[in-house]
Amino acid sequence: MGSFDDHSPTVYTVSELTRCIKTLLEQEFPLVWLSGEISNLRTPVSGHHYFTLKDQQAQINAVIFKGPAKRLKYRIENGLSVVGLGRLSVYEPRGTYQILFEHLEPKGIGALQLAFDQLKKRLEDEGLFAAQHKKKLPALPRKIHIITSPTGAVVHDTIQIIQRRFPNMPIVVIPTRVQGDAAENEIMAAIEVLNRQPDAEIAILARGGGSLEDLQPFNSEPLARAIFHSMVPIVSAVGHETDFTIADFVADLRAPTPSAAAEMVVPEKHRLQKQVTEMTSSLARQIGSDITHHRSDLDRLARRLRDPKRQIQELRLKLDYINQQLLRRFNDRIENKRMALRHVATRLYRIPIQEKLLYYQQRLKQIDYNILNIINMQISKKQAQKQALTLQLAALDPLNVLRRGYSIVRSLPEKQVLKTSKSVTINQQVEIQLSAGTLLCRVEGKQP
Repeated sequence: MGSFDDHSPTVYTVSELTRCIKTLLEQEFPLVWLSGEISNLRTPVSGHHYFTLKDQQAQINAVIFKGPAKRLKYRIENGLSVVGLGRLSVYEPRGTYQILFEHLEPKGIGALQLAFDQLKKRLEDEGLFAAQHKKKLPALPRKIHIITSPTGAVVHDTIQIIQRRFPNMPIVVIPTRVQGDAAENEIMAAIEVLNRQPDAEIAILARGGGSLEDLQPFNSEPLARAIFHSMVPIVSAVGHETDFTIADFVADLRAPTPSAAAEMVVPEKHRLQKQVTEMTSSLARQIGSDITHHRSDLDRLARRLRDPKRQIQELRLKLDYINQQLLRRFNDRIENKRMALRHVATRLYRIPIQEKLLYYQQRLKQIDYNILNIINMQISKKQAQKQALTLQLAALDPLNVLRRGYSIVRSLPEKQVLKTSKSVTINQQVEIQLSAGTLLCRVEGKQP
C-alpha cells in the first residue's frame, strides 16, 4: 500500500484488496444460515463436495468438506433443496467468494427420511428387492433362530407364540442390540453367526416399534446387503405394522410384527397332525382302489397270456411228428429201391450172366452210391431242420435266456415286468429273477 503524494488516493494491490474483502466478510458473517437449490455438484477423489447454491435471482459457490459430509445421513444430489449453516470465505487466487458449509439438511423433509428414500431407490434399482432373489421358507423348520435383543419383551412374546403353536420346537436366540450406534454392526455379526450354523433353516430379525431414529440401524446399506447375501432365509419383523425399514424390503419375507412373524414361520402342530391323519386315510383308500384295479388288470392279462410250457410242449410234439415223417419217408425210399433191385435181379436171370454180370455189378454199385448219397443228403437236410427247430425251441425257453446272463426285472409290490426306466422311481424296490435264484434290489439311479 502506498501513495503518489500526501493528497493522492490510496492505491491497493489486487492481493491487498482481496485480503481486505476476505477479512470484512469473515468478520461480518462468521456463521450464516443459507437456503437454496444444489446444482453443478462435483465430488473429486478428495471426498469434498463442490456445488452451486442458487435461487431464482442469484447463486453462490459452496463447499462441504469430507468430514462434515460423512456425517450426513443422506446423499447430496443436484436439484435438492437444502438449508445449511456455514461461514463465508473468499478464495483469493480467483477472487471469488463462497460459503463453507458445516451442516446441511434437506428443506421440507427430514434428513433420515431423505436418506431412507434415497437408499431404498438405489437398492431397488440394483435388484435387491426383486422377488426372484427371495429364498423359499421351509414349510416345517426343525429349528428357529431369533436375532433380537435378549432383554426386550419382543423375544419373550415371540418364543411364547412359537411354543404355543408348536410345542418342543427348538429355539436359538442370537443376542444383539437393536438400537443405537453399535446395533448395526452387532446385527451384521449376528447374521454371520447365523450362517455358520450347520442346522440353521430360518431366522427372524425382530424388534419392537419406535421412531425413525430408533429404527435407523435397520435402514443401513451394509445391513441390507448382509441380509441379501445371507444363505439362511431371514424374516424381517421390525417395528409395528405401519413401520417400514430397508430390512423389510430386502428380507425374504416381511412380517408386520414379531408376533406375526412367529405365526408365519411356525405352523400349528395340531393342525399338521390332523392333516397327516386325513391324508393317511385318503392315501390308504386310494392305494386300496389302485390295488383292486391293478389286480383286475393282472387277471385279465393273465387270461390272455399263453403259457410258455404249453408252447414248448406243442413244439416238442411237432418235432416228434417231423421225426416220424422223416423215418417213414426213409423206409419207403429204401423199400422202393429194394423192389427195383429185385426187379433188376429177375431180369438178370433172363439174360446171360456172364455178359451182364459185370454191367449190373457196376450199375448196382452206382445205384448203391446214389442211394447212399440221397439218404445222406436227406439225413443232413432233416438234421438241419431238426437243429433249427431245436434252436427255435431253445430260444423260446425263458430259462435259456436267463442262463445267457439276462434277467427279468419286476417292480414291487405289484410284480409288474419292467421294460423302461420310466416305470420305476428312485429308492423303489425291484425283484430281479436270474437263471438260478432271485435278487431284491433298490433303485439308486436311472438313465433314459
